[in-house]
Amino acid sequence: ASRAEAGALLERRMAAMEAILTSRRELLAKAAAAEPELPDFVRPQPTKTTGPASGSGYEIILQAFNWESCKEPWWRKLAQEAQSYADAGFTALWLPPPTDSVSTQGYLPRDLYSLESRYGSEAELRALIAKLHDLGLKAVADIVINHRCAHYQGDDGKWNKFGGRLSWDKSYVCSNNPAFGGTGACKADEDYPAAPNLDHSQERLRRDLTEWMSWLRHGIGFDGWRFDYVKGYDGRWVRHYVDATVPELAIGEFWDTCSYTDGVLNYNQDGHRQRTVDWCDATGSTSAAFDFTLKGVLQEALQRREYWRLIDAQGRPPGVLGIWPSRSITFLENHDTGSTLQHWPFPWDGAGQGYAYILTHPGTPCVFYDHFVFDEKLRKTILELVAVRRRMRLHAKSQVKILKAYADLYAAVVDQRVAIKMGGADWSPQGDRVDPGSGRAWKLASSGTNFAVWTAER
Repeated sequence: ASRAEAGALLERRMAAMEAILTSRRELLAKAAAAEPELPDFVRPQPTKTTGPASGSGYEIILQAFNWESCKEPWWRKLAQEAQSYADAGFTALWLPPPTDSVSTQGYLPRDLYSLESRYGSEAELRALIAKLHDLGLKAVADIVINHRCAHYQGDDGKWNKFGGRLSWDKSYVCSNNPAFGGTGACKADEDYPAAPNLDHSQERLRRDLTEWMSWLRHGIGFDGWRFDYVKGYDGRWVRHYVDATVPELAIGEFWDTCSYTDGVLNYNQDGHRQRTVDWCDATGSTSAAFDFTLKGVLQEALQRREYWRLIDAQGRPPGVLGIWPSRSITFLENHDTGSTLQHWPFPWDGAGQGYAYILTHPGTPCVFYDHFVFDEKLRKTILELVAVRRRMRLHAKSQVKILKAYADLYAAVVDQRVAIKMGGADWSPQGDRVDPGSGRAWKLASSGTNFAVWTAER
């Protein structure tokens, strides 16, 4: 089949999956005959949903922590800052793991029903979520269920005996790693060596985790899930947990390695993004995924001034964004890649350009806490761009027309309402005679080093 035919087949398949998902959850809203113009920061009411993976399709997420947040009374701090996040135009806050944990950051969970963590107490967490809901914000929990740390050593002297309400034993642990003496199934997925990996193939374990997540959802008040380290367990189990708990947002961390040659990112990252798409597909399309492919391509394009990277061989945007935008969670940085860990950092001096891209393009953008809080100039840029996205009603499935993708210039128009230019070369929609239609004219909405964004205004 030709590329065009293959692309059309993929689109039909994805459309069918989304239709089934939407029907199953009865989440379709009645289409409005017309959508009125909205002032800044009025929460849009979409004509249809995109399934729990993307929420309303108009979500703008803030990752509301970094690697060092556990050193402060974080739940109280966020409650004090919540009004500023609502005023900024965010719709959801991704919060760190809330449970008791061996590690201070929360990624080595122990007693899942204990919400006394380094970030604060259960009472403080409940108060924070209540505050967020009062402000119309969603709370997304960081769900770490690939592994769990044991409380005690078992009869074999290995750490595989669990305490608390979920008092499991070694039979709940995968048998891949002999260090933990698990007698469960040997999983085919990636093993996490620091803690006992959980055997999700067991119905009793899935039942326990479903009950726990339902408690977080309905008892504590969380609205969505960010699934940690999903390379460690099959996407069908994510589908099970999403189906059972029906979150408004579901996002997986499928962090795969991009392909490089001699330290330079290869232009073709189709295989990398396809693996992420395959994982989303395995969840029955119930979960989106962080678009690590796009992050890699975007930061390479900026660092090397190679903006031709921002269009793939088929003329689409790179990353999951280019082929399944409603399942692409776009981001520049997180607590692992940046913060104090710096595992794969986005260039700070290019963050303005990066946010100009993800806040004007389809997909669901996620802004990193450090970028929004620690740099006043960058904060101002993010505020301007969030305002553009909301006022111009850009969403997860917005249509992109790439006009230029050269060494030092990227230019595109989104939904015929927003134009963006990146790179050092000179360009404007007026100069390129881009007609926004309907008697409108282009107006500069935000600009900075090597980027500018225009909106179509009457």
